[in-house]
Amino acid sequence: MAERDSTYDIPDQDEKQTHAANSSTTSARVSRTSRRFQVLESQGFIVGKTLGTGSYACVRSAYDVNRKHKVAVKIISKRKAPDDYLTKFLPREIDVIKVLKHPSLIAFYQVIETTTRFFLIMELGCADLLDTIREKKMIEEDVAGVWFYQLQDGILYMHNKGIVHRDIKCENLLLDFKQNLKVTDFGFAKKITKNKSGEVKLSETYCGSYAYAPPEILKGQAYDAFLADVWSIGVVLFTMLYGRLPYDDSNHKKLLKQVQSRVSFPSKPEVSEPCRILILKMLTRSQERIPLGNVRFDPWYKKYKPNSAQSTEVIHPCGSGATYKTEIAVEKAPPLATIDSVMPAE
Repeated sequence: MAERDSTYDIPDQDEKQTHAANSSTTSARVSRTSRRFQVLESQGFIVGKTLGTGSYACVRSAYDVNRKHKVAVKIISKRKAPDDYLTKFLPREIDVIKVLKHPSLIAFYQVIETTTRFFLIMELGCADLLDTIREKKMIEEDVAGVWFYQLQDGILYMHNKGIVHRDIKCENLLLDFKQNLKVTDFGFAKKITKNKSGEVKLSETYCGSYAYAPPEILKGQAYDAFLADVWSIGVVLFTMLYGRLPYDDSNHKKLLKQVQSRVSFPSKPEVSEPCRILILKMLTRSQERIPLGNVRFDPWYKKYKPNSAQSTEVIHPCGSGATYKTEIAVEKAPPLATIDSVMPAE
């Protein structure tokens, strides 16, 4: 049979019916989507593309006509979400993000509730830290220092309000269009109370990812959630610098053994000793772990205070080709300790 020239094909009746059915399906889908976002459009939001999806929620970009800039909209389905999420975790998340206002935390603007959905309107990020690390293989120490400073500053602000994050990981850290790091996803955040003697009430519910969890959580012990956040921040810093996680989380038994031993630093890339010392102070057992408030006195950390005289150029994470100058300090304080004096090898 000779090959037909499809340019001049005349569709048969079945093809016409199929096309009509597809058009009808597409129209119905568009109509459902339009109805879903009708409440957003009525309040001045022009809904854009999907940024991420989950089992019962998705995040879409939108343009806020009233604020005159783009925002992120977290859309939560009441029908699909678990009851404990709707009655416990979501109300707690909303209560937390309403009171958090800090440059290193993703800003929350408003919540809209309908009979079928919640819409959380938030600041829009540009790229998450994990994708940036994957793209660049590793983050140069001076850039990682600036981002670490912003991360510590944002989480310390939360801690000073008695709130813990409990899910700090590279996927929950965003970079904005000016290369500032911002913490997001406060779904497990919680206000921690103190007992009658003024001591922090220990937590027993585990939240987050095993790869970022400290030994006390992996062993199923009651834990200080503030110090657990410190451990997770240490894992983030290590991952930025070396382009990989410090521990293998593919096997729980192996992971538990690793986190109870001194962290092993790869020979490449080269990372300064003061930086490695700070990582060791964070990735150690809870009794010896540095409190987050004390990190600000660390000599490596103090190098990256903003508004100093020297700057470093970093590439825009969204691939625009633009560069930004991030301020870092010039003077280098001498290390106060050596690696071995901080944590002797076992």
